[in-house]
Amino acid sequence: MKALSFWKAVTLDRSDFLDEVFALLQKHGVRFCVIGGQAVNAYVEPLVSLDLDLAIAVTQIEQLRNPMPAHFETELFPHSLNVKSPGSNLRVRFQTDPHYSDFVNRASTREVLGLQLPVAALEDVLQGEIWAASDAKRRGTKRRKDLLDIERLLEFHPALKPRVPADILLKLS
Repeated sequence: MKALSFWKAVTLDRSDFLDEVFALLQKHGVRFCVIGGQAVNAYVEPLVSLDLDLAIAVTQIEQLRNPMPAHFETELFPHSLNVKSPGSNLRVRFQTDPHYSDFVNRASTREVLGLQLPVAALEDVLQGEIWAASDAKRRGTKRRKDLLDIERLLEFHPALKPRVPADILLKLS
């Protein structure tokens, strides 16, 4: 089974939600890149997830606020716009925190879920996971998943280890 078919089966995406999200991004000229767990999957052995995190330039959030609610269920948070569809268990989170904005400029095309998508640079993916794992406001289970993603990146790319703060390295031992 091809990666995209497998992911659509796992997320029960019967509404072509993913295709529609990407079509809207293209139609409105929104530049984005994959971050988070799916970006980690682009650089190491993949794990299955129902989430797709995308970074966009902060200046383009207005280009998403209007069309997304007309097509999908949306929830706006201080640093993200979360989008879902009744016909899919997939959740798309547009990260609008200014920290992630430059990731879009450094992204390159890689395979994610059987699709060729812009993915944040390896060092940016690691930095995003470090920020997430260090955020005391995140649920403990989410922070542990972020730590696992960091550990997975270091396993495949040990040269990244000097970029990881000592307190996070301690949690990985």
